[in-house]
Amino acid sequence: MIEPREIRTVFMGTPDFALPTLQGLIEAGVNLCAVFTQPDRAKGRGRKLAAPPVKELATQHQIPVYQPEKLRSPDSVAVLRELAPDLIVVVAYGQILPKSVLDIPKYGCINVHASLLPRYRGAAPINMAIINGEKETGVTTMLMDVGLDTGDMLVKRATAIGPLETAGQLHDRLAVLGREAMEETLRQLCAGELKPEPQDDSQTCYASMMSKSDGRIDWAQNAETIHDLVRGLHPWPGAYTFLAGEMLKIADTLPHEEVEGLPGTIVSATERGILVSCGQRSLFIRSLQLPGKKWLSAAEFLRGRPIEPGVRLEL
Repeated sequence: MIEPREIRTVFMGTPDFALPTLQGLIEAGVNLCAVFTQPDRAKGRGRKLAAPPVKELATQHQIPVYQPEKLRSPDSVAVLRELAPDLIVVVAYGQILPKSVLDIPKYGCINVHASLLPRYRGAAPINMAIINGEKETGVTTMLMDVGLDTGDMLVKRATAIGPLETAGQLHDRLAVLGREAMEETLRQLCAGELKPEPQDDSQTCYASMMSKSDGRIDWAQNAETIHDLVRGLHPWPGAYTFLAGEMLKIADTLPHEEVEGLPGTIVSATERGILVSCGQRSLFIRSLQLPGKKWLSAAEFLRGRPIEPGVRLEL
């Protein structure tokens, strides 16, 4: 049995998703000797440099921060070897760890991944689980190897996906669940109880990074499929269609009973929502956004831009 404070640890992570796990390691008393995160990036209209969320949290706790452009560079690897961590914990870092890094810590590199592996390896597991209509997802901690999310699994935590839950909402819940999974992984590590389990490659699928083009709606699909796409891409990159040649993002949808009409035809437009015919059934749209504008409820949108039934959204 070892104590968390005896484990010299490097944390690697960048966005908000990584914060609960880092906070959990801090509160567990792990000996955090350094944090590695992505370089500061220009953001916003003013294009001012902004620190990653992980850097801000690490700085608050006086943890040394390193921001290499390329982790695989000889200089970065040399810094890590000099730090001599017993463990590296990785959560949404944004760079692939080369073998030269994976081989450094005696307890290995442990990743917190936002799916129930071996399902949904890759960069967008949260989005794809919703888009594919999954009813359950979760997080998995795993021992990293040179493959992409192919390492042996350690601890899993599952959760149901709500029928109206968006990727943004699920992201926030899984971030907390990731902390819980890592805390249990740390407990088992300290107790000598970790039991790595190989992944079954035949059960895997890959969730590649999303792009804006993934959000274009095909109204010939059924309402449930479109609904899952909309919530799986909210808040980014967003699902969209075209109204009179102008891009229109949509959110907060709800499948409705079957209504006759060509796919993409607006059946009704009221304060309750805009009802659109799909390949099967129809879809209520309750939130909309035009380019450069803020999100509006259906009622607010229609006050500024009335829409008559029979108008067809472009496929």
